[in-house]
Amino acid sequence: MYVRCAACPLRLKPVFVQKTEQEVALIEEWKSDHLRLSEGTEFIHPDQSRSELYTLFAGWAYRYKELSDGRRQILNFVLPGDLIGLQSSMFGKSFYGAVALTDVELCQLPRRKFRRLFERMPELAYDVTWLGSRSESVVDENLLTAGRRGAAEKIAALFASLYKRAETLGLLVDGVLEMPLTQQHIADALGLSLVHTNKTLAKLRAQNLFTLAEGQLVVKNLRSMSRLAQHFEEDIAPRPII
Repeated sequence: MYVRCAACPLRLKPVFVQKTEQEVALIEEWKSDHLRLSEGTEFIHPDQSRSELYTLFAGWAYRYKELSDGRRQILNFVLPGDLIGLQSSMFGKSFYGAVALTDVELCQLPRRKFRRLFERMPELAYDVTWLGSRSESVVDENLLTAGRRGAAEKIAALFASLYKRAETLGLLVDGVLEMPLTQQHIADALGLSLVHTNKTLAKLRAQNLFTLAEGQLVVKNLRSMSRLAQHFEEDIAPRPII
């Protein structure tokens, strides 16, 4: 089912800056398709040329880079409202891959129309630039986590960040987040071995900071978890959505 931008329920969430009717109409004109992809589908390939831009409408995804021997680094996890694929549109090819972590829905935005935004609607072009900068800041934080935080701090920072982001999107139900990450995903995102990830998760559970069972995450003390991780995000301000 094609979802029209003017009827998009995602746009109504308080975490997103509201658009004018003219801006929404232009985004609707830009959008070429509403895709539904199954879990595990790679919709952007490393070194892919002329890939499209996407806004994640529903589900979870992640961006990654991989070494020739198969070792993988997850760059960041993508949640609804996030823009994916800007790098390829700017540089002609993608330097990373993007994979559906769950079944997902994507709003497809053809790269060939991207430059027209700067001519027809500079405000929307600025929003795209803002979203690209925000994505870079998330990767910067993840680099700090991978490079300088200890194992327990890494997992605490990741869980705290995802929990806060999910809360703003209304993804928590009675404090429970359906989180589709496996221990391998966590290890690949944080630069840990699978064994170290497993042992560290057990230690953190023993501290009663969170519960994680059957894909359901409940953070019992977000402040203590943030303090452990030295991860003190400001309140997430309303942001653009394309």
